[in-house]
This record gives sequence, C-alpha cells and structure tokens, in this order.
Amino acid sequence: MNIHAIALTPLISLIAGILILVMPRLLNFIVALYLIVVGLIGLFPHLAS
Repeated sequence: MNIHAIALTPLISLIAGILILVMPRLLNFIVALYLIVVGLIGLFPHLAS
C-alpha cells in the first residue's frame, strides 16, 4: 500500500478534527502532533511514500 504525502495530510487532519470533537481537552496535543507530522512530511517527502 503506497500512500503519498498529498493524500496523507487530509487524512491526518480528518482524524485530528474527529478527536477534537470527541475530546476537546486534547486540542493542544492534537494540534502539536499535527504540526509536527505535517512539518516532517514537508521536510522529508520521501519518508511518507
């Protein structure tokens, strides 16, 4: 299964949005993890494929 970074970031944001709706106290952690993951995907696109 080959997932590209373009398809991975919307999936990550969808999961993060659902988690924020279910557990709003996780907002800080979810946003921080999302930014770290998206930043790493942007810096190292070959790791996501």
